[in-house]
Amino acid sequence: MRSSIAKKLNMRLFSRLIAIFLGMDVTILITVAFCLFVYSEQTGLKAARTLMEYGPPVQSAAWDDYAAVTVREYEGERVGVAPPDWLSDKFPQLLAGAARSVVIPDDIWRVSGPENAVEYRLILEQEDARYMISVSLGTFFRFFNPAMAALLAFQLIELLSRLSKDVRMVRKTLDPITELTRAAESLNAVTRQLDPEKMAALAGKIEGIDAARLDTRLAVDDTQEELKDLARAINSMLDRINESYRAQVRFVSDASHELRTPIAVIQGYANLLDRWGKTDEKTLQESINAIKEEAANMKELVEQLLFLARGDNNTIILQPETFSALELLEEVASETRMIDPSHKFVVREGTGDTAFVHADRSLLKQALRIMVDNAVKYTDTGGIISFAAVCDGDVVRLSVTDTGIGISPENIRRVFDRFYRADESRARATGGAGLGLSIARWIATRHKGFVEILSREGIGTRVSIVLPLAEAPEPFSEPAEGQVV
Repeated sequence: MRSSIAKKLNMRLFSRLIAIFLGMDVTILITVAFCLFVYSEQTGLKAARTLMEYGPPVQSAAWDDYAAVTVREYEGERVGVAPPDWLSDKFPQLLAGAARSVVIPDDIWRVSGPENAVEYRLILEQEDARYMISVSLGTFFRFFNPAMAALLAFQLIELLSRLSKDVRMVRKTLDPITELTRAAESLNAVTRQLDPEKMAALAGKIEGIDAARLDTRLAVDDTQEELKDLARAINSMLDRINESYRAQVRFVSDASHELRTPIAVIQGYANLLDRWGKTDEKTLQESINAIKEEAANMKELVEQLLFLARGDNNTIILQPETFSALELLEEVASETRMIDPSHKFVVREGTGDTAFVHADRSLLKQALRIMVDNAVKYTDTGGIISFAAVCDGDVVRLSVTDTGIGISPENIRRVFDRFYRADESRARATGGAGLGLSIARWIATRHKGFVEILSREGIGTRVSIVLPLAEAPEPFSEPAEGQVV
């Protein structure tokens, strides 16, 4: 029984995660391939028209704008594939009979220049000559390859971490069943024998439960008295497995949705560039800015997902040191003033000069930046964002307080959930994927602390990281003359 249920659950969880990732990758690749094909055809058509009007590049300066296009006379054999007759009328008449081919370098993942870039080639037949038009796609792959590699790395880390974690979870959860089954078998030795028919019915119900039917529960009231505890334990175990399974499905679904949004935006602006961006400078600049912004958002999201995956897998190693909490807050405030002059940043005076913590400085600084970033997003221009480090008994409270819109009581209990945004209507305007506070809470927890939030709508929000108070480090003194150190 344990082997059957555990194996089915592990295989179903792992297979579903692989299927989701593969579907995501195939969708991205198909979309990118189609966009590149349309772009190459449109670029080749424009080059062919210029060739018909002005001749080869050596004869006219009209080719100055074709940095990624090479046109030369071609004397070799005609290679490539031409569209069939029933499809040729879908292509422009000038390129209907052209042979098309794609040249892929040996190592496509290391595109470094035009000499080893992917090329889309069209061989154009003219009355007196034959020309080859080559459209270089190297610039695209220099940006696409690192992004795809980062996505694949995240997927691999997530698969490996979830596999080992799910196996341990399922085995640990099924241990009570093994113990209870042994106890049930030992009941054959007692005077009061169990009803064989009810035992067989209970075993049949358990055998019918698999990953697709985790909502199935055993009927406790109709079970023989000696088997009620076993049935209750099995039902409780199924509740825990079902909740963990649903949490994983939600996480993968949310991650897929967050990655799908910037990809859709990039695809939309790529189509806009293909239609009007070649001649309209305003449209071209708008599309470039949007693609750069969405690529940066995708990079930030992947980095956050990788951080959480490493955190769940316990592969992040802390490098603790003792330092002043007030000095760290002043450092964060100073850096934020330089990049955001639209808000006022104030470090409150208090007992912070005696507040020392023993923590990983870079991770704690990352958590504070997350809190400041949220405060800036939800505070109007000219608002005040204040910092404070206060000793409270044997703990230190590092606080970031803003005068922003605040958080409603029903949302404040969910702000630490991954991918949760308290204000969905402003999600695209303010940015972020709803992972910041989850990362901040993880950092605080790893330092034996916690995060607390106090907020009032229309008044503001105070987010604090509470850590254990550390003793002040011994002051450094220069050794006396002649003293051996």
